[in-house]
Amino acid sequence: MRRLFTAGAVLLALAGLTPAAAAAPDIKAELQRIPGLTIVSEDAAPAGFRFFKLTYTQPADHRHPGAGTFQQRFTLLHRDFAAPTVAFTSGYNVSGSPNRSEPTQIVDGNQLSMEYRYFTPSRPQPENWAKQLTIWQAAADEHRAVQAFKAIYPGKWLATGGSKGGMTATYFRRFFPDDVDATIPYVAPNDVIDPVDVYNRFLSRVGNDPACRDALKAIQRDALKRRDELGAIAAADAAQRGLTFSIVGSADKSLEISVIDSYFAFWQYQKQSDCATVPKAGAPAAEVYAWYEKVESLNTYSDQDLAPYIPYYYQAAVQLGSPEAYDGYLRDLLRYPGADQPKTFVPASIRLPRFDYPAMPDIDFWVKSRGSRLLFVYGSNDPWGAEPFELGHGSRDSYRYYVQGGNHGAKIAQLAPADAAAATATVRRWAGLPPVSSTALRSAPAEFPDFDADLTPRARL
Repeated sequence: MRRLFTAGAVLLALAGLTPAAAAAPDIKAELQRIPGLTIVSEDAAPAGFRFFKLTYTQPADHRHPGAGTFQQRFTLLHRDFAAPTVAFTSGYNVSGSPNRSEPTQIVDGNQLSMEYRYFTPSRPQPENWAKQLTIWQAAADEHRAVQAFKAIYPGKWLATGGSKGGMTATYFRRFFPDDVDATIPYVAPNDVIDPVDVYNRFLSRVGNDPACRDALKAIQRDALKRRDELGAIAAADAAQRGLTFSIVGSADKSLEISVIDSYFAFWQYQKQSDCATVPKAGAPAAEVYAWYEKVESLNTYSDQDLAPYIPYYYQAAVQLGSPEAYDGYLRDLLRYPGADQPKTFVPASIRLPRFDYPAMPDIDFWVKSRGSRLLFVYGSNDPWGAEPFELGHGSRDSYRYYVQGGNHGAKIAQLAPADAAAATATVRRWAGLPPVSSTALRSAPAEFPDFDADLTPRARL
């Protein structure tokens, strides 16, 4: 494709014209030239951008390309053929709205966003979870897509994602290290050896206020002592919403697991200042229930709420690993001890293979021994950062930053000004761009728009 543009420039010169005088190629026409790519729609986008919803034909099994295909959903936010391009994934479903990840904002680039395989509707048929849903297969999806889009965007490429998306971006780079120029994972956990768990030690010390931790534990114990009272409110809510609980087994089991998880979830998504909102033990049931709705709904593990995330729980149960339950201080009140683990949230109809113990140590070793141009961002209060990716003696031009007091939404803009400036300069350098002015760097942490909100009206959030 690039040769065609070059030949065209020669013909224009012979005709007495310059390339600048010719019309730029049309992005829609360029997309239509990519084999296996379908333009589902072109939707409205802010001035200066074009936004496309796409599907791309992928092998169901990259190791056996003749064994069937499926349609994987993508979106493309196009700004300029010459701009850097960011490959983004959340590790879950793809958003149908035009948005920009923080690295895309920093480099003012294009963004190719992908849906992770097995998150509906990007699911092969017939399903073969054990062979098709692995970190390598997902990395191969991203590899094929990035290679296909390089026909349109020959410039610098970055990969990014947050949480499971940050893990995905790291795995992609490990298996296909030359596909992109750099990788910026956000809040990506690294559960190297699943049975060796440090999450509970982290949770026992998180935050700078022991009274807050005590208050959270007290409201958990209070909720389990009043499970019939709170369960009645949850049951009424479930009936109104048509919720069922066949995967976990019962509404009471869902409630108990939700209460256990609420401590982790509080530090994952809330701020230290939100400690003041924790109800006192014995508070009215409606007040306690409303607080749980904000932090961790007592109906979190209904079939309907679990359905979109079953592929994640499957991967956590067979490759990714997961934190052990932080519930030692609740054991005397538990009816279902040991239930708070990923396999509980996978339907019995899906067979779970033996856990793949070498998978995560392999990733960890690559980051430490061969990883290059990696920039990890974590929040210091985020439990998922209890086991972060560690840089090692073989890591090259790689960095790790912490947002002090930050949670699972940590980003470069929230770093201390000097760190934010350094991280921003690094991302731009990797993208082949000059540093922004010192004034802009100083103002960036306060003025960067929120992740995924700069191109989407807040009313839609």
